[in-house]
Amino acid sequence: MEFSAEQIAGLLNGEVVGNPAITVSTLAKIEEGQTNALSFLSNSKYEEFIYTTASSICIVNKTFEPSKALPETLTLVKVDDAYACFAKLLELYNNMSKKQPKIEQPSFIAESAKIGSDVYVGAFAYIGENAIIGNNVSIYPNAFIGDNVTIGDNTIVHPNASIYVDCKVGANCLIHAGAVIGGDGFGFAPDENGEYQKIPQIGNVILEDNVEIGSNATIDRATMGSTFIRKGVKIDNLCQIAHNVEVGQNTAMAAQVGIAGSAKIGKNIMIAGQVGIAGHLSIADGTIILAQSGVPSTIRKKTIVMGTPAIDAEEFKKSYFGFRKLPYILSKLRELEASIKSLTKE
Repeated sequence: MEFSAEQIAGLLNGEVVGNPAITVSTLAKIEEGQTNALSFLSNSKYEEFIYTTASSICIVNKTFEPSKALPETLTLVKVDDAYACFAKLLELYNNMSKKQPKIEQPSFIAESAKIGSDVYVGAFAYIGENAIIGNNVSIYPNAFIGDNVTIGDNTIVHPNASIYVDCKVGANCLIHAGAVIGGDGFGFAPDENGEYQKIPQIGNVILEDNVEIGSNATIDRATMGSTFIRKGVKIDNLCQIAHNVEVGQNTAMAAQVGIAGSAKIGKNIMIAGQVGIAGHLSIADGTIILAQSGVPSTIRKKTIVMGTPAIDAEEFKKSYFGFRKLPYILSKLRELEASIKSLTKE
């Protein structure tokens, strides 16, 4: 589908500088621009590319003033916030490419399942007994929806994702390929012979509204009760959330985060990649945990932490500076020891 510069400016409340009739039919990074492509510039580090880009239209901030001649084929759309406006266009583009309502065959939908209006179900998808699927939901091929699962309106479940029995997914959620919602928690107890016996996991997982789960992320069902992922939480690819964890509203975590059982993660927390969080602890609202940190105990007040075990980030940096100087310090210590021995002999 084609859009003219004039139409784009209308959508974004922007101003056209150049040819308002020029059209675009694809999107491209400004450094990889091509004819009929739409790009954007918001970071001054990339300004050099706007003078050579082959894109037909570029969204820029109203404050942008070129320092040299722009390509004759380039039209600008000036807006208040180029990054936010381009994100808005990406969302529009994504919605336009969404699957149209359809039940593809072969797929399995249990007779007791309730399916809302305008739903897409891809080939080889499975929807179990008493499942409730809301309106405008998309379930892509090979997805598994277990018995008694509830999925809210406008949610998207991508290929090969699995939502186990009794789990609940809110509205406007996005579950990426290969994610597993509601697998068994890691519950075992050794018997008198030292052999591990499985503890049944009879709870579920509850995802509230506007949650996004990345590819191949896993969220374990509770032993009893529920594992909670609260409203607005964003979980990256390859994360592991253990049984009975609660992740607070609008918290975000990057790839390869692991959270052990029964941890309580507060609201508006940012967790960087490869962080490990021990079980049965709490983390205060607004905390930031930097990459590869290990959190072994409760964090009681909002702070920025890093390291293993995680401590205040500024304290860690000071400690790390000392650690880097350790070979020098040891060398000086040996010199002092040698000097002391020499003085003692004298």
